[in-house]
Amino acid sequence: MIRNVSPIALTAFVTGASFGAIAVAAHIPIWLVCAMSLLVFAGGSQFMVVGIVAAGGSPIAAVFAGLLLNARHLPFGLAIGDVLGERLATRVIGSHILVDESVAFAMAQGDRKRAKAAFWTCGLALLLTWNSGTLVGALIGQVIGDPNRFGMDAAFPAAMFALVLPALKDRVTLRVALLGAAIAVATTPFLPPGIPVVLAALGVIAALPTRKKAVTA
Repeated sequence: MIRNVSPIALTAFVTGASFGAIAVAAHIPIWLVCAMSLLVFAGGSQFMVVGIVAAGGSPIAAVFAGLLLNARHLPFGLAIGDVLGERLATRVIGSHILVDESVAFAMAQGDRKRAKAAFWTCGLALLLTWNSGTLVGALIGQVIGDPNRFGMDAAFPAAMFALVLPALKDRVTLRVALLGAAIAVATTPFLPPGIPVVLAALGVIAALPTRKKAVTA
């Protein structure tokens, strides 16, 4: 289990460092950067919020975009709620470490006992490496200045693309992703930062059944 989780945990450390450096470069205090990673613990939303605010976008748009992105955790909780335990404390902590990777590891197991072990091992490992990476990245970011010169801004998009890539083999998912990306790219020059990301959710329209398929069904 630890051998399988280790590469993901290492990736979390690298992307956490990327986030820390980028957030500091956006003039966010280190303590706030670290607090965000500890309390929010959602890489995609954190990068999105920092990116929108750094680009001059509205904090409301940043928060709304982050909530929209994290809405996917609702079905995650329904799918693996039984591995979080029965006590309130374990369910609260388990909900906090419920992220894409821990859910994927849990659902890939054959029985509930292994699913529970996979979820907690992966979730706690990511919590530790993501937050330690954020602190290291924030400290490095204070020294190097603009992290974009070293390509650190590309670490997280590359990691997210690697996570999404297997899902794109499904034609419906691919259509949704392409339509969402097209909407975001087309509206970026004309709308305030953050709004194109929210509008990209309209890509789900591509998953709606066509009239022909509906009749066939």
